[in-house]
Amino acid sequence: MAEFGIMFSGAFLAATLLPGGSEVLLIALLSNSPEAWGVLVITASIGNTLGAMTSFYIGHLARLAKTPAELISGKRTKGLALIERYGVWALLLSWAPVIGDVLCLLAGWLKLPLIPSILMMLIGKTIRYLIIAAAVLQWLTW
Repeated sequence: MAEFGIMFSGAFLAATLLPGGSEVLLIALLSNSPEAWGVLVITASIGNTLGAMTSFYIGHLARLAKTPAELISGKRTKGLALIERYGVWALLLSWAPVIGDVLCLLAGWLKLPLIPSILMMLIGKTIRYLIIAAAVLQWLTW
């Protein structure tokens, strides 16, 4: 039971602007409890999505605080171009290292619709964790 709390916390923190490796944590927990893969994937997906929603909300608050748009530069510019081109669909990449956090932040900044944004984040993150779990389980059976 404690492993699910650890997975949730690790996934949540990894999705915020804090550095973290929820994938490594998932691999370690799957190595110890491969039979719990479904619950671990769900726990990681929900935790990571809630962390991404935190970044979304921070972006929304920054917009309300009238933070100047000029502060958005570098990787944020790439993220901004993705969101401007694809809208909420860009959030399917919210799992990607570095740019994923920025996409969630910018989605809040740009006031993208909440429910579709959450769904795209959840789908992208769940697919990532399912791929990792499948690879680990395959590796464990060799």
